[in-house]
Amino acid sequence: MTDSPHQFLHPKGWKATPGYACGVAAEGRMLFLGGLIGWNAEQEFETDDFAGQVRQALENIVAVLAEGGAAPHHIVRMTWYVTDKRDYLASLKEIGSAYKATIGRHYPAMALVQVAGLVEDRAKVEIEVTAVVPK
Repeated sequence: MTDSPHQFLHPKGWKATPGYACGVAAEGRMLFLGGLIGWNAEQEFETDDFAGQVRQALENIVAVLAEGGAAPHHIVRMTWYVTDKRDYLASLKEIGSAYKATIGRHYPAMALVQVAGLVEDRAKVEIEVTAVVPK
């Protein structure tokens, strides 16, 4: 969790968390990103592959952050909504590669929830983000 302006919270004696923080303390200007899915800027899906949609959703997040004057290291919280947790678990290696290539080695507080469906029928993942840009 390098290059972050925030304090990551992990109680002493707790087992290390793989790829997320238990909590984050931050001060500054807050950005709230709505749920972003794995379609392109034209709102067209280029793939039905789970990891491919994750990569596109993460690229979309980075684009919206940049529009608000933020970068991936400003992210303090992510909530992932997936339509099939088995698909998510089977794609962890590819998701990890896409995450590191897009977000870097920055692991904010995260939650993942399996849902019955998303508004866009082809969407397999939707990610909400909160970021804080220090003053």
